[in-house]
Amino acid sequence: MSLEEAKRCAAYKAVDEYVKDKTVVGVGSGSTVVYAVHRIAERVKSEGLKLVCVPTSFQARQLIIEHGLTLGDLECNPRLDCAIDGADEVDAKMVLIKGGGGCLLQEKIVASCADRLVVIADYTKDSVKLGQQYRKGIPIEVAPMAYVPIKNKVETRFGGTLKLRMAVAKAGPVVTDNGNFILDWSFPDDKEHDWDAVNREIMMLPGVVDTGLFVGMATKAYFGQKDGTVTERSA
Repeated sequence: MSLEEAKRCAAYKAVDEYVKDKTVVGVGSGSTVVYAVHRIAERVKSEGLKLVCVPTSFQARQLIIEHGLTLGDLECNPRLDCAIDGADEVDAKMVLIKGGGGCLLQEKIVASCADRLVVIADYTKDSVKLGQQYRKGIPIEVAPMAYVPIKNKVETRFGGTLKLRMAVAKAGPVVTDNGNFILDWSFPDDKEHDWDAVNREIMMLPGVVDTGLFVGMATKAYFGQKDGTVTERSA
């Protein structure tokens, strides 16, 4: 079975179990979420579900529009029944790394407004500890003027290296939907980390907008496997 089929299996099962009639659903970002939106659209058509979908990114917004779903926002829908999103990595304690696609701030805002955050992923995102599978580091969204001081402070305090994420089709750094830069932190993986404490300390640095560490936020994770089955992990 292909990796894409594994993503589809996880997304479909999560949507079937968590998306209910007359609810507000947060729609995350990334390749696995594409399958979730497909499934939501199928169920809206076949079951007549009444849903409002709140996007976490430009990509998510376009998916909602393209599938003819009802587009909402947090101004009109400040509380969501659930949010369905992908992850770059999920550890044994349900700590997530997110933000490989650069949408971490809006993803975290939407997740914080949801009663339940449901993660969908393929088997390559399932780890015992962070850094085991995902090697690109933890994204940190920062105000542009502060990226060098933040880089130096995090490296001094926690070790590892931080690199400014550079754009692919333009000269210069990646600029998020919020006008910020992203530092990717390759953290030391030879020791245990208290990710809640690490996240809180980094968040206190002036100029840090948010991190790609999602600690204590996910309710459940679905991992599509090579054989077509889906394994589940609960918080």
